[in-house]
Amino acid sequence: MNQSILLTLLTVVPFLGAVLVAAVPTDRSLLARRIALAVTGFAFVLTGAIWISFDATSGAVQLVHRFEWIPTLHVDYFVGIDGLGLVMIGLTSLVLPMAMLASRRVTENIPMYYALLLFLQAGLYGTFTALNFFHWFLFWELTLIPAFFLIKFWGGPLRSGAAIQFFVYTMVGSIALLVGFLGLYLATGTFDFIQLAELARTGGVQKAIAARINWPGMDAEQVYSLMAVGVLFGFAVKVPMVPFHSWLPLTYSQAPTPVTMVLTGVMSKMGVYGLLRLFLPIFPHAIDSFMTILLWLAIATVVLSAGAALVQTDLKRMFAYSSINHLGYCLLGIFAAAHSGGDVAGLVQEKAAVLNGVVLQMFNHGITAAALFCFLVYLEDRSGGKTGIGEFGGLRKVAPVFCGLMGISLFASLGLPGLNGFVGEFLIFKGVFALSAWAAVLALPGLLVTAVFILTVMQKVFHGPLNAEWKSLPDLTNRERLIVLPATALMFVVGLFPGLLVQIINPTVIRLTEGLRF
Repeated sequence: MNQSILLTLLTVVPFLGAVLVAAVPTDRSLLARRIALAVTGFAFVLTGAIWISFDATSGAVQLVHRFEWIPTLHVDYFVGIDGLGLVMIGLTSLVLPMAMLASRRVTENIPMYYALLLFLQAGLYGTFTALNFFHWFLFWELTLIPAFFLIKFWGGPLRSGAAIQFFVYTMVGSIALLVGFLGLYLATGTFDFIQLAELARTGGVQKAIAARINWPGMDAEQVYSLMAVGVLFGFAVKVPMVPFHSWLPLTYSQAPTPVTMVLTGVMSKMGVYGLLRLFLPIFPHAIDSFMTILLWLAIATVVLSAGAALVQTDLKRMFAYSSINHLGYCLLGIFAAAHSGGDVAGLVQEKAAVLNGVVLQMFNHGITAAALFCFLVYLEDRSGGKTGIGEFGGLRKVAPVFCGLMGISLFASLGLPGLNGFVGEFLIFKGVFALSAWAAVLALPGLLVTAVFILTVMQKVFHGPLNAEWKSLPDLTNRERLIVLPATALMFVVGLFPGLLVQIINPTVIRLTEGLRF
């Protein structure tokens, strides 16, 4: 097979699969499910082929497939991956099959449900491989549509409000993002991410703005900063960053739990990915100009979301706030790494450590969070949909395998050494302490509060006297154990051998840090 079409094929396969599944009659639900699983399984195999074809020693974009699409607008069909993109398509290929396998409780309009999941998978692959803004933005928006309908038609009692809130928040962010990049296009004449990053590295973006955009009362630096704010807002909503986070707890709690697995496991990473792929390389000077504000917002995202998780009485809402908390560490690392430090060798190394930690945190949190919500699927199956923390107790006595495996995911989320959650957080804080010690110190309470609410869950749900209502609660079946086994194994593999991923990520990170020397 021609390797240059692997990434295109990766996106086309789930898209065509979605069309096929949507055409299955509603009374043939088993057939629809089998086709969807076969398609996502084939996408997993393609991801494996891409992984094998990837040169881990190079930080350059690889497996490029490019041709002119709309020449008059300088729009190319341009896909390719580096270490960052490879990790993200790998995460997508792991979480989507897991979510589909955990969707057995879905009983209404099953073909459309699986078709929308496949459409969402296609959009995610496109987002993580496209390198031209016009092309990339189509996929960015494509993920919004199936997610909206999955929440609205298969969600909880407040699903309509949650779906609308999710759509409005993310659409407003997308509009701000689009406006910022249209301004860049008017100034530079290109939508190409690589060209824009090179222009930014040499100061060419500001020169282009000065030459081609004349806004009364604003110089080129001010226009550049305004564009940066628009782009940052678009990604901040997606992550989400405090104070643009209020859509997430309702959305995660009302979405079908398998869909929440995708929302937290992959879709929330789109915002962090955008910051690394677009914002950090193109707007490093703008970031540095309002660094203090951004660091305070990252600290608030870490600490306030952890505090909000601590007071929740529902497991889905607690894990929703926990997701904000963990992605807050990524924001903290990205903003700290953008701080100017010139070519000082020590600071360059710390920036590399931070950004390696951010990418690891994205992958690790995606696996861990998806696994935690998968365990909530199992709990809902057995309890009639209950997820209140106070409604359980003593489950370890009747479901030791369930509690043991979920306990591993909880400890990974807590950041226990030896499990995957520790590595990314360690690298982030190691680098942030060197780059901005005050921000690292102020963010540390987030780690403590995270430990408190996770241990509280384990104490109230797993231990203590057994709630009589659950004395006959069945333990995990062999099939359910197999669904979570790959994620559980990865928690140990990445925790004990993080170099397996770091060797793929680091060349890309080194290339990214070269653009931050100013």
